[in-house]
Amino acid sequence: MPIDAARLREAVQAVYGEVVSDPKKGYHFHTGPRYAIDHLGYAALDLIDLPDSITGPFAGVGAPLSLGAPRRAEIVLDIGAGSGLDTFLAARAVGATGRVIAVDMTPAMLEQGRESVAITGLAQVEYREGFAEALPAPDESVDLVISNGVINLCPDKAAVFREAYRVLKPGGRLQIADIVVHKEIPAAARDDIAVWTA
Repeated sequence: MPIDAARLREAVQAVYGEVVSDPKKGYHFHTGPRYAIDHLGYAALDLIDLPDSITGPFAGVGAPLSLGAPRRAEIVLDIGAGSGLDTFLAARAVGATGRVIAVDMTPAMLEQGRESVAITGLAQVEYREGFAEALPAPDESVDLVISNGVINLCPDKAAVFREAYRVLKPGGRLQIADIVVHKEIPAAARDDIAVWTA
């Protein structure tokens, strides 16, 4: 029986909602700025003046902006933005004439992200509620789509990539960091929500 996408989303929301309230609790994934700097190659100077509300709950698996920074005045969309580490770094790069659309499905992350916009004054960031498989953005409206450790949590990955393609302008760019599995996962594991969120 295929995974129930609605139940999986609820489970993921529960886990990442907890990350917002207790980022240092200890999860099956790493969190925080030290992890980002020491293991993923983020520059300490880039993170030093970002508030804990952004860096503390960070739970990415790579550094998608290391593939190329957004340019001034560009529009960036961050799929599964979470607390917004990549979102706010992109916001600095695009400047006040650009825009960063931070898409997330977890209410706690959306609330925290919006509070971080107010704290940082980076008004070019807009948090939007939505799913990776149905991005809340018009066709051909975005210069760069980024995502960090999120697509692996989506059961319909093809839908996510179709949506990224849909919102990208002609010649737009896709920069993702994610988990790749190099061997077949048994059906029982693929269909077990506890395995997806463990």
